[in-house]
Amino acid sequence: MDDLLSPPVSSPAKSGGNVPELSVSELAFSLKRTLEDTYGRVRVRGELSRVKIHSSGHLYSDLKDADAVLNIVCWRGQVAKLSICPEEGLDVVCTGKITSYPARSNYQMVVETMELAGEGALLKMLEERKKRLAAEGLFDESRKKSRPFLPRVIGVVTSPTGAVIRDILHRLEDRFPCHVLVWPVRVQGDGSAQEIEAAIRGFNNLLENGDVSRPDLLIVARGGGSLEDLMPFNEEGVVRAVAESQIPLISAVGHETDTTLIDFASDLRAPTPTAAAEMAVPERLKLLDFITESQNRLVSTLTRLVQTFGQNLIHLGARLGEPERIFELRAQSLDHLSDRLSHSLETHISVAGQRFLQISGQLLHPGQLINMAAQKLEHTGLNLLRIRDAFLQDGQRKLDQAGKLLELLSFKSILGRGFALVRDQKGHAVTSVKGLSLEDPLFIELKDGKIKTIVEEIQ
Repeated sequence: MDDLLSPPVSSPAKSGGNVPELSVSELAFSLKRTLEDTYGRVRVRGELSRVKIHSSGHLYSDLKDADAVLNIVCWRGQVAKLSICPEEGLDVVCTGKITSYPARSNYQMVVETMELAGEGALLKMLEERKKRLAAEGLFDESRKKSRPFLPRVIGVVTSPTGAVIRDILHRLEDRFPCHVLVWPVRVQGDGSAQEIEAAIRGFNNLLENGDVSRPDLLIVARGGGSLEDLMPFNEEGVVRAVAESQIPLISAVGHETDTTLIDFASDLRAPTPTAAAEMAVPERLKLLDFITESQNRLVSTLTRLVQTFGQNLIHLGARLGEPERIFELRAQSLDHLSDRLSHSLETHISVAGQRFLQISGQLLHPGQLINMAAQKLEHTGLNLLRIRDAFLQDGQRKLDQAGKLLELLSFKSILGRGFALVRDQKGHAVTSVKGLSLEDPLFIELKDGKIKTIVEEIQ
């Protein structure tokens, strides 16, 4: 380190004793190396402030307590690996190294890991996140979807190893075997939240008639654990994926006393993974018993109906007479009706004949009818001629009157008394000197002709 602080050979000491002369950059980078060597790895607790994710993906923030502030930075590659999502006001413990930023002459901490400082801070953060997501409506009952009664395909998001998936499969096999798709994910640790979110969205993105059957129901499950172990199921991205799922979803995370944020966003919460399997499908044996009981009841009901209808048929048959006797009565009635019909037809024909003779005697000869029509037509023609002559005479009289009135009111009669009509070049009548200019052409109409002139003076 002494070599770093020694002055260059070519730079003689100035009038400052034996103190070496350094450039600003030399001093800044010397301090940077000193900090990095002295504080190679530290853990610092404080409250996050001014949290900012740059467009480059790097995280910039302040870590503060009551008396001091420390600038922190987390590079993009490490931000994705952080176990928590940095938020304003979180009490956290950051692990990393101390360095400086020479361009601004300040020191900062490069963060490698970040964790909440104690369970109290974690619970506070979860409570605030829960309130914020609830305010957005992600937990509303109106968003909940009803689960299918008998799903054909069930999708399970969980670890492919361990007791959880075995319990679910065994329970489904016992109750009602169906097709199960397992999307393997890590259920704790770095990157687990991203895998769970991707699995939920991946199941929803499957096509209805694709190569891989789209599930009718989803189960998101894991066994019990500490609050930190269950944190992936509290991450905002996972909660939003659960709330936005178009497939009904059952959350089965931890034991009955454990609660995660996806429990509020899911359509149904199961206290354990085994209970989730019980909620997913009905019990086959109970369904068979119900079907057998319903079948027996249906057969019994139909048997009673057939017996009742048979007895009614017997009673109705007993009340019926002998078919031959009924036929004889109907045949006799038909004979009587036939006789009455023949008599009625004869009477009707006789009356109609007498009426025809009476009407024919009142009819006029066609020649008489033609003469009467000719006389009426001639009389009508004479009346039309008289009306036409009167109409024409009255129209001619009104036309003569209108012509005389038109001639009387025409401006030409006024011109005959010594007046003149003046028009501009557009043909408009000039009634005032306003709007006229010198050299404007004017057209003057007199009784017996027209004159074109030019304005020379306006008074």
